[in-house]
Amino acid sequence: MSKILKIAFQGEPGANSHIAISDAFPSAEAVPYATFEDALGAISSGEADLGMIPIENSVAGRVADIHHLLPASGLYIVGEWFLPIRHQLMGIKGAKLADIKTVESHVHALGQCRRIIRQLGIRSIVAGDTAGSARDIAQRGDKSVAAIASRLAAEIYGLDILAEDVEDEAHNTTRFVVLSRDPQWAEQNSGPLVTTFVFRVRNLPAALYKALGGFATNGVNMTKLESYMVDGNFFATQFYADVDGHPDDKGLAFALEELKFFSREFRIIGVYPGHPFRATFSETRE
Repeated sequence: MSKILKIAFQGEPGANSHIAISDAFPSAEAVPYATFEDALGAISSGEADLGMIPIENSVAGRVADIHHLLPASGLYIVGEWFLPIRHQLMGIKGAKLADIKTVESHVHALGQCRRIIRQLGIRSIVAGDTAGSARDIAQRGDKSVAAIASRLAAEIYGLDILAEDVEDEAHNTTRFVVLSRDPQWAEQNSGPLVTTFVFRVRNLPAALYKALGGFATNGVNMTKLESYMVDGNFFATQFYADVDGHPDDKGLAFALEELKFFSREFRIIGVYPGHPFRATFSETRE
């Protein structure tokens, strides 16, 4: 009998991370954890085989804390998943839109559904996560309180959907990364690949400019570059980057060599297949 894969996620049953696991790994067991730290810890300890962690959203931007937690976790990215986010406005059984006075959800979900909140003239209340807010209102049984969460959450907690697909933007999509204790680099030339790494440049004039110059001269496409402070120091900045290709590809190898020369720290945290959703990223050239 084959072992059932256990995949950790932050949140409660019915969260979008739960849906991403169900879509990407239909036969796996999705295991909820209260915090990102708990989920990452479960992967590190072997309690979970993999993790499905949101890293950025097309409307809200990057997910807070992940860029700090991921490099420090010692875990590796082995895959990615893109999930279109469809928010549902839900209430307890028998509730009507006219009954609703307040709506609860994760801060990102509330921010992604401002239009209907304004239209209804209701007050928004920030909760820990989307599915948790659905569970909470189901337990309270108050017809004046709604939640914004997934269709799956409405099914799990026995709620009525009062308004469907209430997100402001149709393109609302969250990118998740699949995390593992082991590197599991994808094979070179196995299809479109993404290499993710973190680095800190040396304290030299124009160090970042020089460090990144090799990507331009070697024709490497960088799809993501973000900076964030480390250790609470305004002058200690770490960078997180995604590039197309495999580290053994000639152009990327040369670019990384140049980057490392101008960096005091450098670490690859994943070489993995690019999700087919990336094909929609292409822009029209003028």
